[in-house]
Amino acid sequence: MVSVAVAGASGYAGGELLRLLLGHPDVEIGAVTASANAGTPLGSVHPHLVPLADRVLAETTAETLADHEVVFLALPHGHSAAIARSLPADVVVIDCGADFRLTSATAWEAFYDTPYAGSWPYGMPELLGAGGRQRAVLAGARRVAVPGCYPTAVSLALAPGLAAGIVLPDDITVVAASGTSGAGRSLKAHLLGSEVMGSMSPYGVGGVHRHTPEIEQNLSAAAGAPVTVSFTPTLAPMSRGILATATAKATPGVTPGSVREAWAEAYAAEPFVHLLPEGVWPSTANVLGSNSLHVQVTLDERVGRVVAVAAVDNLTKGTAGAAVQCLNLALGLPETTGLPVAGVAP
Repeated sequence: MVSVAVAGASGYAGGELLRLLLGHPDVEIGAVTASANAGTPLGSVHPHLVPLADRVLAETTAETLADHEVVFLALPHGHSAAIARSLPADVVVIDCGADFRLTSATAWEAFYDTPYAGSWPYGMPELLGAGGRQRAVLAGARRVAVPGCYPTAVSLALAPGLAAGIVLPDDITVVAASGTSGAGRSLKAHLLGSEVMGSMSPYGVGGVHRHTPEIEQNLSAAAGAPVTVSFTPTLAPMSRGILATATAKATPGVTPGSVREAWAEAYAAEPFVHLLPEGVWPSTANVLGSNSLHVQVTLDERVGRVVAVAAVDNLTKGTAGAAVQCLNLALGLPETTGLPVAGVAP
């Protein structure tokens, strides 16, 4: 059994990590830590985690975390780097925040307000790149940066087309809707039920959302050339889920058959990325609670654009499920261990 600790266990991502780890046959859950909620029982913030309800949340310190073989950091952006620096090199550290996702210091400084901490192996096994899939980089890794939820949906929706030369890299537009859990658990007036129910609204408009450089980084890797993206996120009246709709100019001569073939070939052997049957479009309800991403693609022949739509649970495949997937790869376990492929319905 591998001993694991979860820092930031009182948040949504931390709670989802614990839910998945409870079903993992090869791990033993050790320390669970928090900041403001330290000293309280885990069950007071996550009553659904019945087997862990009596665990008391400890303060998040390197000393508390260091005795474990694996440490998950489910902390606010900018808080992981200091903790990570104090952990032994042989501990597997998996960061669910943004601190180590970007390879460009310039991109980090343009979108974040903390010093650039460097980059770690990027935890999206299915991502296509010049050297193959990102999976190869993650095998045996001691440090892993888990992708953001929007970049997971958008990158996996579009990467096959860029890698195959089916779409052009210079005119990509993405509009994505996310549930309110993507904003974290802190109280915010605009996320109150009375503000969200029955309403949708955009935010981070005009290329300022922090996930934009991460999306461009991933798609540039798939394309083997610089990619720019116009990304507009929206807030939907649901607790979980992301539905991302991406369009890009089709390469001249592309046919509907060649478009579908590129996505089918890219994901034929992937356990968690599913190209849906023709005519079936993704729905956030169908991926709820699963580590699966559903994608559909078509060619809008009238305007010469490829349309790709992806649905993902932002807390599972979008965060905690990806983190457990990376744990499995880092430790040499079967990649699917402890991870649900089927969603919850109705």
